[in-house]
Amino acid sequence: MSGFIIFFGLFFILIIWGILIRNNIVRYLNATQRAWAEVANFELQKVKTLDHLEQTLAQYTEFEKGTLEKVTELRQQIMNLNLHQTDTSHLQHIEQLNQELMRNLNIVVENYPELKADTLYSQMMQEIQEQNENISAAISIFNRNVEAFNNQIEVFPNNMINTITLAKKPIRPFRDPIMSQNYRYRPNF
Repeated sequence: MSGFIIFFGLFFILIIWGILIRNNIVRYLNATQRAWAEVANFELQKVKTLDHLEQTLAQYTEFEKGTLEKVTELRQQIMNLNLHQTDTSHLQHIEQLNQELMRNLNIVVENYPELKADTLYSQMMQEIQEQNENISAAISIFNRNVEAFNNQIEVFPNNMINTITLAKKPIRPFRDPIMSQNYRYRPNF
């Protein structure tokens, strides 16, 4: 009889322990999804500024149609960013378009100094810069959450609980291919 009680007690403790592990995995998944939503939100906030920038550049479309098209494309790509599913490859594409746009805008400003003097343009460029910094910070938070989530589902015995109850797959962190290309240090993992 006492062996049955001990067996039942151990079985009960194992069930509670498994539930706690499962709940932690869910918490980390939710934190990662929230961090992704913040990245997408900051990208969407950039759309408003890009709309204004597009109107300002419209005055110069005769000369700089390509730049205006890049602003429009970037805005459209941001609008297509999926808020409910993590898609780091799409975010990489958006960041690459953003970097190309910023280079083109610098060229436009050099060609048209009166545009640089335009207060609205200067404010929009400052706002885009701030939004890019916010996005960078949000991506850092997202990547930390991805790491924590992936650790939760990959370490033993959490991986067994995950496989049995949730079957969640590791999430790929965001990596900027342009930045990686320019950075020569490679750790020997």
